[in-house]
Amino acid sequence: MPASFDRPAALQYAPSGPFSAEEKAAVYRAIQTRRDVRRDFLPDAIPEPVLWRMLEAAHHAPSVGLMQPWNFLIVTALAQKARIRAIFERANAEAMAMFPPERRGAYAALKLEGILQAPVGICVTCDPGRAGPVALGATHMPDMAVFSTVCAIQNLWLAGRAEGVGVGWVSILDEGALKEVLGIPSQLRVVAYLCAGLVEQTMTSPELEQRGWRQRLPLEQLVYRDRWGETA
Repeated sequence: MPASFDRPAALQYAPSGPFSAEEKAAVYRAIQTRRDVRRDFLPDAIPEPVLWRMLEAAHHAPSVGLMQPWNFLIVTALAQKARIRAIFERANAEAMAMFPPERRGAYAALKLEGILQAPVGICVTCDPGRAGPVALGATHMPDMAVFSTVCAIQNLWLAGRAEGVGVGWVSILDEGALKEVLGIPSQLRVVAYLCAGLVEQTMTSPELEQRGWRQRLPLEQLVYRDRWGETA
């Protein structure tokens, strides 16, 4: 047995505790004003240091068993974006047909992608086997690799908000077609295709709320205590 398991070194700690009032306000502001941005991107490229800070934030996300299953494929070539936009258009037509006829007009009015307008596309993948055939913490919940990757996406999104970068998640895409265009190995999962770019303004509330598609549910309806259905 390796010595590190037989007699582990002393674990290292750093001082902890609450942030200052200003720091806490900044964290909560990023969370509460984060939006799914699909329009109003500035034509300027995201500065490379800013993009790497966002990726670094994503890479510091929690992952079960420290599996770190994510990869980030940066897309800037217009030809690649055009091919991805064509995949979206096919999938979007299929998606619209799934809704009742009376909702299709409202669906068509929604801005559901910014693939060509955004200076940067970020395809986030998940490698379920990165930690080996048996991953610590995922023995009974095998989707933990995907869930960990989603945590990385949220970190990137919040970092983008702090940096003045709008980020939008385009989920109406055929995964197989997207993997073919981007050369992604078959064993990987595509978890997200993100549009990203500098923005000067964001909506005060989600577009789907403003357009009446859905409204935010009251938190008190979603919280139980000790047993399902027991209100908190």
